[in-house]
Amino acid sequence: MALTDAYQRPLRDLRISVTDRCNFRCTYCMPREIFGPGYEFLKRSEILSYEEITRLSRIFVSQGVEKIRITGGEPLVRKDLDSLIAQLRAIPGLKDLTLTTNGSLLRGQAQRLKDAGLERITVSLDSLDEAIFKSMNDVGVSPSVILDGIEAAKAAGLAPIKVNAVVKRGTNDHTIVDLARHFKGTGVIVRFIEFMDVGATNGWQLEHVVTGREIIERINAELPIEPAEANYRGEVARRWRYRDGSGEVGVITPISEPFCGDCTPARLSPEGELYTCLFGVRGHDFRGLLRSGATDEELSEFLASVWRVRDDRYSELRTAETALLPKVEMSHIGG
Repeated sequence: MALTDAYQRPLRDLRISVTDRCNFRCTYCMPREIFGPGYEFLKRSEILSYEEITRLSRIFVSQGVEKIRITGGEPLVRKDLDSLIAQLRAIPGLKDLTLTTNGSLLRGQAQRLKDAGLERITVSLDSLDEAIFKSMNDVGVSPSVILDGIEAAKAAGLAPIKVNAVVKRGTNDHTIVDLARHFKGTGVIVRFIEFMDVGATNGWQLEHVVTGREIIERINAELPIEPAEANYRGEVARRWRYRDGSGEVGVITPISEPFCGDCTPARLSPEGELYTCLFGVRGHDFRGLLRSGATDEELSEFLASVWRVRDDRYSELRTAETALLPKVEMSHIGG
């Protein structure tokens, strides 16, 4: 019988953050004033090994998980990530294995990841404007580097490729249509994400949010689009296809149109804490069980005990007060 939570939402997706480190300092995720030279990241001994991640993943799949997404931090900064991909790909019953990256290191790793069994990839790219993108990633990386990584992923056969763009009013919202136009007709699907109050360090304010409705209106005014049906129940992005048949875009609307009712992902942090919501305040310790000799059955029972009582509905219940809670940072559990 499928494992379901308090609202009968099944456990279908597992997002695994393999590192809390990143080579970017995006202002909406890892602002430099917080994550500066003195910031203490996790020690190697504190982070789950690839073998530990694979063991837990096998248990999650046995409880209904069909899709695993590797995230970070920036997952490609962790050494030999392709060896983890190969281990995960070998898990019986796993239907979908994907990865989210900022794309800066993709050129050198795309083929190895594909050869190891990675199927598809999502790349973060918030603007094609040189000055804006450099300002947003705050390390001076040009959008051309990310575009080059996307081409490498294409050449390696990773498909479909999706591009995620976080939209922040007054920062990059005027470049939305340019990004859509660039990838129109290429097979790459751009998904625009409302600026979220994840964590407590990104200075989120409601007035910085450009709603999904406004994003769609701006695109439609220049590149006519129409609604498209979801690929499956619980799909995070709302799909819109170009009327001329040249592809699609998506919007992810956790602020203006929450989708808690169909939310199915669990999130595993680098040190083995399980979070049942992107906006979670506390995790559940799997590393302690793993390293104290727990059996697979005990780990499975712990997972079931956590998920069955899950009642998260943060986005539906969001208030000015909850937005200020000391939530886990997005850079820690991968968005």
